Amino acid sequence: MVDRAIYHTVKRDHPRWGASNTALARWLPPAYEDGISQPRGWNPHFLYSGFPLPPVREVTRQVIQVPNEAVTEDEQYSDLLAAWGQYIDHDIAFTPQSTSKAAFGGGADCQLTCENQNPCFPIQLPSNASGSASISCLPFYRSSAACGTGMQGAFFGNLSSANPRQQMNGLTSFLDASTVYGSSPALEKQLRNWTSAEGLLRVNTRHRDAGRAYLPFAQLTTCAPEPGPHGTTAAPCFLAGDSRASEVPALTALHTLWLREHNRLASALKALNAHWSAHTAYQEARKVVGALHQIITMRDYVPKVLGPEAFQKHVGPYKGYDPAVDPTVSNVFSTAAFRFGHATVHPLVRRLDADYQEPPGLPPLRLQDAFFRPWRLLKEGGLDPLVRGLLARPAKRQVPEQLMNEELTERLFVLGSSDGLDLASINLQRGRDHGLPGYNAWREFCGLPRLQTRADLHATFANASIAGRIMDLYGHPDNIDVWLGGLAETFLPQARTGPLFACLIGRQMKALRDGDRFWWESSGVFTEAQRRALARHSLSRVLCDNTGLPRVPADAFRTGRFPRDFEACENIPGLNLDVWREPPPQGDACGLPDGVDNGDVVLCGETGRRMLVFSCRHGFQLQGREQVVCAPRGLLRPPVCRDVNECEDATAPPCHPSARCRNTKGGFRCECTDPYVLAEDGTACVDSGRLPKASWVSIALGALLVGGLAGLTWTVVCRWAHAGRKASLCIADSGGKGTCQPGLGTRWDSNASQPAAATRGAGQDPACGSQILLCQ
Repeated sequence: MVDRAIYHTVKRDHPRWGASNTALARWLPPAYEDGISQPRGWNPHFLYSGFPLPPVREVTRQVIQVPNEAVTEDEQYSDLLAAWGQYIDHDIAFTPQSTSKAAFGGGADCQLTCENQNPCFPIQLPSNASGSASISCLPFYRSSAACGTGMQGAFFGNLSSANPRQQMNGLTSFLDASTVYGSSPALEKQLRNWTSAEGLLRVNTRHRDAGRAYLPFAQLTTCAPEPGPHGTTAAPCFLAGDSRASEVPALTALHTLWLREHNRLASALKALNAHWSAHTAYQEARKVVGALHQIITMRDYVPKVLGPEAFQKHVGPYKGYDPAVDPTVSNVFSTAAFRFGHATVHPLVRRLDADYQEPPGLPPLRLQDAFFRPWRLLKEGGLDPLVRGLLARPAKRQVPEQLMNEELTERLFVLGSSDGLDLASINLQRGRDHGLPGYNAWREFCGLPRLQTRADLHATFANASIAGRIMDLYGHPDNIDVWLGGLAETFLPQARTGPLFACLIGRQMKALRDGDRFWWESSGVFTEAQRRALARHSLSRVLCDNTGLPRVPADAFRTGRFPRDFEACENIPGLNLDVWREPPPQGDACGLPDGVDNGDVVLCGETGRRMLVFSCRHGFQLQGREQVVCAPRGLLRPPVCRDVNECEDATAPPCHPSARCRNTKGGFRCECTDPYVLAEDGTACVDSGRLPKASWVSIALGALLVGGLAGLTWTVVCRWAHAGRKASLCIADSGGKGTCQPGLGTRWDSNASQPAAATRGAGQDPACGSQILLCQ
């Protein structure tokens, strides 16, 4: 048995290969305008092959964007193929963005400024593109830099041309079902049901789907509310192994399916092996779920995308684990090549009834009405109508003149933004932000000929008109953004990508497979009988086991017409769990202890000997023997699980040097000093963009001190003035005439009713009354 809680971050010779919160791999050196950090297109007067890069929004408008009605549907593949690609992408890659909402150094808010000022790299809009003259750009936050690279490297004293900016992958690179279990011990801890004896995952306690489970709600993240009088300012999002589970209904559906599949498997495995602990049942179910993700992706999904010839060329048959292969997800794969799937997203969410028709109560949804709205799953029919729509409705076909519909280029909704965004422009801007070299550099990397002329583009791109528009915008083939160039290429035979993306995707998938020593086919991960059982399993069977659908297509990724192309679930092969049965040996007594605090104990039999194997949960260390030969109950003294102080690990400190480590029971916590806050990886500190609280206190105390001194000065002056007023006395002689003596007051004229000083104007004695006016 293998503990999947730890394996996916461990590679014996290179423990950081494929680990979460490490830099994305670079297959070519980055192309920054300053050689270190500035994105392509950062300086408007910078020329590439004699031409400036076109604004990404202009590329979207002239080449990529089409109306929602301009959709060519795929004649072969279902909407589930596009959904699976997005789901798998969320298993292997997530690039965190800057956590600061304002430019570093006290600049303007990135939601307001249209200037290039880190971390702001706004998407400029054409002057006539907006109905409001005040909106001239769309906000864009740069991806966070990996610690010690690029601009951030200056804080660590190693800023140099040899240390350009790198971006991070917040997830494990492996195909390990981190969408279900998370990529960190902290998230895994939130997802597990620790009271379950079967090793189950948490489920929603407020809602059920015809008796089946929904994902639990996240405590801190809020999604779009339900409209109407019962709607609120925010509604809870679903909690899953990836934070984007509530993004669109198709993603939510797949996350929900695998939650149910884990709990189904864990319960069944525990029933087969009553002596297993909850932790063992959880880990064994997790192994199976991870294997199914690998099988469905590599056997059923990737060949359809690459085509059989390209799959054989770039991936080929499995030959076993290769410790020299780095499985780390590459920057160009995550930022460009695997984003080809955005061109296959249909503008509508289709929901079907049991007869695979669109019921009046569940009309097709535009994407803009489905983004981050999990309440639609709960209130509008549950999971089954969504799954039927994914199975029986085709995906959008990636046609060069219909690359992306308006739902994605005009009305993309992202949490934290109130305005519609443009996914196509974001993809192009992200590639420039990451310093991805141009299209021709990647063709050369893949052994493809560089394109030099318009004729070359016309021969390579599927549409001559699109090729001409791209050339007019970019001026030279070298300048073309790699994401756009890959999308525009003519498909390979029986494929859904051109030669460039087939090369980049195939190379990455081969690395994910060959560089994973826990790949499901690798020796020692499963028994031969278990591998044979797994090979018969399919996504179609997962649908049968976890929904109310009685019939499904034999290949869930191929569009099927109901009922002609649908098979009864009893004819879809299932997983034979009997090969996971481990009956305890008979013939002797073995006293299992009542339990181990913060750990588990399992009964194992090996070559006739029975023994107890102890283990500790994450964050605890075993004190005592791991394996103990059976003994009658009461005679065995079990080992103890003691808390590990991760903060004392000098060889691999859990927190970045910019953060302070604080030990907690079963874990640790990284803390930052004000005004720094934790980055999304939870281990490093980044500038929050605001002044420290101590500075505000100092400013307040300074203002109070200045105000106090000013008040004291004012009081002294006023008292002095009043004192002078009292001392200025008018002295009248016997004739009624008064005189004003300096410092004594105003002189009165006996023949006048007003003081003479009032009529003298500028001729008054400055000693007579001038101080009085100051305080009155």
